[in-house]
This record gives sequence, C-alpha cells and structure tokens, in this order.
Amino acid sequence: MKVAILGAAGRISGMLIENLRNETAHGIVLFARNASGRLEVVNPEKETVIDGDFKDRDELKRAISGADLVYLNEMADRFGIENIIEVMEETGVKRLIAASVLDIYDDVAGEFGRWNNSIIGNLPVMQVHKESAQAVESSGLDYTLLRLTWLYDNAGNKSYSTTDKGEPFVGVQVTRNAVARMVMDIIEDPSKFSRESPGVFEPGSEDMVKPDFY
Repeated sequence: MKVAILGAAGRISGMLIENLRNETAHGIVLFARNASGRLEVVNPEKETVIDGDFKDRDELKRAISGADLVYLNEMADRFGIENIIEVMEETGVKRLIAASVLDIYDDVAGEFGRWNNSIIGNLPVMQVHKESAQAVESSGLDYTLLRLTWLYDNAGNKSYSTTDKGEPFVGVQVTRNAVARMVMDIIEDPSKFSRESPGVFEPGSEDMVKPDFY
C-alpha cells in the first residue's frame, strides 16, 4: 500500500508516520510546506518528500498519484480542499481520511456545548471547516471525515470512541496519539467508517464539561 500524508509536518501526522514506519511496510509520501527542510526521511526506498501547499495542483498531483489512500491533516483551507478533491478525482484515488473538528454540524449540546461555543463558536475558521466538510461529503470520494474533539498529547493513551453523524456529539477530549491510532486502524481496514463522519473522543470524557487540561 502507498499512503499520501497531506500536511505531513503536523503533530498527528508525525505520530501516524512513526506508526507506519514501525508497524508496516507501506510506502509513504510526505507532503507539506518546506517539507524537505522540516521532515526527515528514514527509509528513502519507501518514503518520498514533496514540498508544496494545498493550492499547488501540480505538486498535489505528484503526491497523490498512485496512492491507495490519502490522509489529510487539516481542513482550514477551503480552496485547498477543493483542489485536493479535484486532484483525487482526476487521478482516480478514492480513499480519503480527513481530520476536521467538532461541531461542524452544530451538534455539541449541554454545558460542554456552551463552553465550546464560547471558545471557538464565533471563529471564522469554523465556517471554513463546515464548508470544507460539505465539499468532501458531496464528492464522489470514499471518505472518512474525523470530527475531532479537543486534542492533547499522551503517548500512553491511545483509546478512542466514536459517535455517528446525526447523534449528539459527546466527549470533551482525545489524545492526538489516539487519533493517529484510529487512522492506522482505518488504513489497515479501509472499509471502516467508509463515507462516514464519526465524532472522535476519549472514553470516559462524555460527562465532562470541558477538557481537564484547559
């Protein structure tokens, strides 16, 4: 399998890259701004680094062509997301795992919902995330759209649980390590969460009113 990681310099991407290196023989394409200066190649036979951003269709095509699966680490650039969708459709690459954020469906309720809205509800980027998610879901891609709750790091905690689109979003936090593990689980079984948009959270955080690290 060949996996293209778009936004490969991100923190979840870094954890995913280490998992792929340590647990699989998959080829990896690492795509990021100034990637050659920010990312280290461990195995040149299996790893390719490409400098570029989401607006650069030629470099995106280089990264995506021939991949079996694409992981997209962030969705805060609507124009870039449209480019990625179009390039994937042009190159015949269908499987996409994309990291989005909670509340793109206005489904975070209760005390946590009020707290979350007070922090990020009025940020312009939230509308960008909503529009980017709609673009992915309206495409012909075989997508998994990860709606991530508040993130923190804990290498020993890789537990995650999910809610379905249309259900109330629960869970106030999850580790980046757990998200990287979930992406690995989907890579190893691409039928998981096919054309679904799961909410991703840490088991046990359902009744909290805000992240315990905030």
